[in-house]
Amino acid sequence: MLSQVASSDACLSCGACCTYFRVSFYWAEGIPMPEHYTEPVNALYSCMKGTNQANPRCIALEGTVGQQVSCSMYEQRSSSCKEVQIADEQCNKARRAHNLIPLVLVEAANDGQGPDFDRVS
Repeated sequence: MLSQVASSDACLSCGACCTYFRVSFYWAEGIPMPEHYTEPVNALYSCMKGTNQANPRCIALEGTVGQQVSCSMYEQRSSSCKEVQIADEQCNKARRAHNLIPLVLVEAANDGQGPDFDRVS
């Protein structure tokens, strides 16, 4: 299977997760967010506006998926956004849905202590 080594800035050119999943969270997490960025799911949960539809796209996502993206409220993002990590199962599920090459982490050659986010030449 074709894959690409994840770089530390992979999310800045991806955005697939922001246009694939419903971004839901406990309603109180939405308090620091701009009010018009969230909508209720039920009595206990809210979600990011735009993500609770057949073709989701988070209202906070700016840019073009697979090219260059950013989150307009990155510092206030929900716990569900923080749970998706570069090259994890959820990340790659969203990337495949957008016909983007899945990402993989490789162990650092110098110390073996953690993921290597260097680009492959």
